[in-house]
Amino acid sequence: MERQSALRPEILAPAGDAEMLRAAVCAGADAVYLGLKRYNARRSAGNFDAAGLAGAAAFCRARGVRVYLTLNTVLAPDDLSGAQQAVAAAAEAGVDALIVQDLAVAALAKRMAPGLRLHASTQMSVHSLAGAKQAAAMGFSRVILARELSLAEIAHIAQNCGIETEVFIHGALCMSVSGQCYLSAFLGGRSGNRGACAGPCRLPFSAGAPGACHLSLKDHSHIAYLRRLAEAGVASVKIEGRLRGPEYAAAAVDACAAARAGRSYDERLLQNVFSRSGFTDGYIAGRRGPGMFGVRTEADAKNTREALPRLRELYRREAPRVGVEMRLTLTDAGARLAVADGEGHTAAAESRMAPAPAQKPARESFVRALEKTGGTPFYAQSVRVEGDEGRFLPAGEVGALRRAALEALLQKRSAPLPMPVAPARWTPPAPRMPQKKTWAARFSSVAQLPAVLAEGEFDAVRRVTLPLAGWRDVPEALRARTWLELPRAAFGPQEDAVRAAVAEAKEAGFAGFVAQNLAHLEILRGLRAMGGFGLNVANPLAAREYLGAGLCAVTAGIETPCAEMAAVAGAGPLAALVYGHMPLMLTRACPLQNVRTCKDCPREGKLLDRKGLYFPVRCTGPDGVRTVFNPVPLYAADRAGEVPADELELYFTIETPQRALAVLRMALAGEAFDGRLTRGLLFRRREDAEE
Repeated sequence: MERQSALRPEILAPAGDAEMLRAAVCAGADAVYLGLKRYNARRSAGNFDAAGLAGAAAFCRARGVRVYLTLNTVLAPDDLSGAQQAVAAAAEAGVDALIVQDLAVAALAKRMAPGLRLHASTQMSVHSLAGAKQAAAMGFSRVILARELSLAEIAHIAQNCGIETEVFIHGALCMSVSGQCYLSAFLGGRSGNRGACAGPCRLPFSAGAPGACHLSLKDHSHIAYLRRLAEAGVASVKIEGRLRGPEYAAAAVDACAAARAGRSYDERLLQNVFSRSGFTDGYIAGRRGPGMFGVRTEADAKNTREALPRLRELYRREAPRVGVEMRLTLTDAGARLAVADGEGHTAAAESRMAPAPAQKPARESFVRALEKTGGTPFYAQSVRVEGDEGRFLPAGEVGALRRAALEALLQKRSAPLPMPVAPARWTPPAPRMPQKKTWAARFSSVAQLPAVLAEGEFDAVRRVTLPLAGWRDVPEALRARTWLELPRAAFGPQEDAVRAAVAEAKEAGFAGFVAQNLAHLEILRGLRAMGGFGLNVANPLAAREYLGAGLCAVTAGIETPCAEMAAVAGAGPLAALVYGHMPLMLTRACPLQNVRTCKDCPREGKLLDRKGLYFPVRCTGPDGVRTVFNPVPLYAADRAGEVPADELELYFTIETPQRALAVLRMALAGEAFDGRLTRGLLFRRREDAEE
């Protein structure tokens, strides 16, 4: 067995429950990630309670395996007290790091357990160097990069961001950039950002080809790229799959270990464990296209059933990962075995059996007996035997000494390092129901602006928002109340183009900028900026953290009910969307590429779901970033008094200028909507509320 603990990149495995954890560790994982029953992005996994977490951490610590706890969901105001308990449980269990999406969790951890390392979850949508640098500035020691990146883009971030980078190397691919998907929440009330995704993207959609599934990607497998990722500077490669079984975890860990060591691995077997008609490497290879799409078939399921028995051998016995030095000392009265692991832990066992006279030299037999550490996480780095001249002990007695000493060492290694836990020392602000509200309107382009807006008919619209890319087209008369919105995703060199546009536009008379991503805090540092819905602000502590980072206001996450919004407003100026075809998915792989090429595409299209609804698709950003919009618009302007925000925003995307004008007049007059609408989650209790 190859000694993995000091090698890079770290192999990080999923542990959806205790059995999966054991399988991953026994197969040779360097680290595991797992979740509590609450506040983690895989709430339907088995997960762990506080006692189970402590046991899991002890099991892993004894074996030199790191444990990362996923507290990687958006928190509602009522979740903050429970999140404090979760942070305390993590510190007391001695986990190695927290994986965090919500800045509220990061703030609590810094207050309560400053010794806990923080990893920025992929749910934070970090896909660029600026985002990783901002995470570093906020105290994160590692950033988990978005799955949509190419190898060159990963290398650029890893080599320049100043903190560790982690990438997904194997497992499921979401269609949307993680943290920017609202499909499940709006279609069924179950939020992926809160760990309760119902997976509606795996249901059939079509775009001209009957039965074609355009929102379901194959699983990705980048294990063949592992050594190149190591050369790029990646610190950890992560296997997705906490909802799968122990056989899956063991197979993926074993394949990663083989690839890291330069050995071949059985990709066909790995595919049989779980796949959706095979794997894709489209993102890391920079070959995005129709070959990335796939569904789980009955043939795939049959292959899995046949593969599982063989895979159980991968974790039947422990991987020997901890080297120990052994010293056996014999005297006329008995024997003593001392063991040390090189990390300061020592243990010993003694035998009162008097050695018998040796008929021949017994040193080699003692060494062989002590080296038989199979079934434990230990291997013998060195064995010394003293006082053996003329003395002999039966192999069974030597084996008993070995077992007793190694068990005592295992117990010492499992003890948690003391990590003091302090009170959070944070008092939630009083909820606030703003009485004086202003209006804002966001448009997808200058061409969508109703002409009368610039002529003064809508002076009640105090803020106009337009995309940064079109800043030169904004009439000068409108610039004093226009805010420029940065794109929610800008991959690779496109981020440099965003930075350049900001530098050019900042002196052109605009009111400010809208940040939609962690990267934008770094790009806009020192400039007047507010936070958009892409930051997923849903509780007052997160709002306070973003305001403290330099934003002058934040926008409530679009899954935030009004019943929770007042608490968020207590932290400072708050905007809320009260109209719009909500952007349900932000994608880098195009869902229309099964039926057309980019050359033949007018940068727009639509997807038909099984209920007969057409979901508009638009190229909405640089590098062909696409957005899938809800066909039914959100509308709550007629209930504006019930929305606890300082600013009510009309978010125009796919409307014609004429339709935008009609909605503007309707909303400002407080009139009922003139067509089919959804209230979204504004006036309902969360169906995915934490128990």
